[in-house]
Amino acid sequence: MLLKKNIKPGKVKVYLIIFILSQFLTINLYSETKNKSEIFVDLNVLDKVSSKSLNLTLKVGQELKFQNLLIKVLKCYNSKFDDDPEVTAYLQVKDLTIIDKDKVFFFNDWTFASSPSIRPFDHPVYDIWLKKCYS
Repeated sequence: MLLKKNIKPGKVKVYLIIFILSQFLTINLYSETKNKSEIFVDLNVLDKVSSKSLNLTLKVGQELKFQNLLIKVLKCYNSKFDDDPEVTAYLQVKDLTIIDKDKVFFFNDWTFASSPSIRPFDHPVYDIWLKKCYS
């Protein structure tokens, strides 16, 4: 029968320090590569009935009441590419005229500045387009 050596307490401390440092380094590397949300968002709102267009500037996380809509942008990102930057935002829109309790948001999804038809905002009176995000 083979006898196993006990691990000395000094080796355990060294392994623990190496493990903690490796976790700290991977967290720092991950946080630098993670996209950070911008602070302000520019939206273009079109009233289809009156044919008037309005530019709105919102702060991320803040709600804005526009006519019968309650607009909130939760996140907004600019891509890192220099040639053709992509702007994406997570948008929540409530229609205050709808009383149906089952439907909380009229629109609750990601939207793209370069191609708004991927996730269309389909409202009978208003159109909303994402223009840009900035700090």
